[in-house]
Amino acid sequence: MSTGPGGGRTASWFDVERFRSLTTRSIVVRRASDRALVLGSTQDDLLVSRPAAEAAGVELLRRRSGGGAVLVLPSDPIWVDLWVPRGDALFDEDVSRAPGWVGESWAAALADLGAALLRVHSGALVPGAWSDLVCFAGVGPGEVLAEGRKVVGVAQWRSRQGSLFHSAAYRRWDPVPLVGLLDVPPARREAMASALRRVAIGLDELLGREPDPSEVEKALFRRLPPGPWSVLPADR
Repeated sequence: MSTGPGGGRTASWFDVERFRSLTTRSIVVRRASDRALVLGSTQDDLLVSRPAAEAAGVELLRRRSGGGAVLVLPSDPIWVDLWVPRGDALFDEDVSRAPGWVGESWAAALADLGAALLRVHSGALVPGAWSDLVCFAGVGPGEVLAEGRKVVGVAQWRSRQGSLFHSAAYRRWDPVPLVGLLDVPPARREAMASALRRVAIGLDELLGREPDPSEVEKALFRRLPPGPWSVLPADR
């Protein structure tokens, strides 16, 4: 699986140890060319149907941040990691406040692209009916909503050296492929997919068009707090 111009495997996205030594604000843009199901740090591998994943050609990966599963498809979602070292003005010890600037940056960028009625969630996690399984089913701090539907998901990993924020927005939101990978009774899948369709929204529906990833990334970069920011390759 490719993760950008530098090549490599999608699994290398989640080598968070590379960030510990970074003393400046840093950006990593993720672009996959294949499929992967990315589990949160505390999720059990048993929630995934291995036969379904193998049949769909989906690799099973795990990230160090919490939350539910995220299905990664070629160039979807648009995924940007943001690293802030401890001691930086953006670093916040409060895990509920810490991602606020991430969401505000995304909201401003999407507004520049034509989105309206956006809101950044502040405060504690608001779980949804399926949020123990699917990341976009709940609402966490710093996440961006459009009339109650999640547009941008945010997850964080913290260390003594700083905070890493995973942020992602789907170009197209379709929960059916993700639900098909979970080890849930077939009778529940239809109801689950139907409910999940209403909890999130893709950029195609939000903007009335499907934006190019580079367009969204550039808009986000323009709206990040003043730097300096270092743009790093997806792999080493």
